[in-house]
Amino acid sequence: MREAIFVPHTFYKEMPVEEMKRQALGFYEKMKARRTVRDFSDRPIPREIIENCLLAAGTAPNGANKQPWHFVAVSDPEVKKKIRVEAEKEEHEFYNRRAPEDWLEDLVPFGTDEKKPFLEKAPYLIGIFAQSYKLDEDGEKEKHYYVKESVGIATGMLITALHHAGLATLTHTPNPMGFLNEIMDRPSHEKPFLLLVVGYPEDDVKVPDISKKPLEEIASFI
Repeated sequence: MREAIFVPHTFYKEMPVEEMKRQALGFYEKMKARRTVRDFSDRPIPREIIENCLLAAGTAPNGANKQPWHFVAVSDPEVKKKIRVEAEKEEHEFYNRRAPEDWLEDLVPFGTDEKKPFLEKAPYLIGIFAQSYKLDEDGEKEKHYYVKESVGIATGMLITALHHAGLATLTHTPNPMGFLNEIMDRPSHEKPFLLLVVGYPEDDVKVPDISKKPLEEIASFI
């Protein structure tokens, strides 16, 4: 059995309590301004920004440090078009056959339908895949743990990093998403977790008039 190796945690620097309060409130205020948008500009994004946001997502805590995720950043117009075509097929089935009436009613405030032009217009689509295992150099399976939880945390950190960098995002989950494996050339043991649309919002973009639950409804202190 391998031996555990530990090193000093030199990155942590404690702040005065008042500075901690300021940082916590400032971060909340910044994240409170984050909104999902569906109207994206086609302005290009420097690849370096996407790379650093992906690196930030890769720092997420995860089961046994297996890092069971893979991100595919797509900017090629032809690939984005293929994704849109396949996604809209699934969305057509959802809106016309699969979705129950109460679900469709809950979507009314968001003005969504089966048409997803943002999949072509936004400069980047990021396919997020969850790896149930990986293959080592000898082709043997290496088990991953808490895969969905780990990938969910990494996805949240990616969205946060992109917002912090000044970009807008949209979480898109056409169901099923198996077409992403073929289009993005990913193996069958990687399951599509989410398709993240990334870019600048249109100058005149509008967002739904919604609010978030107050602290007393989302948290308890005991």
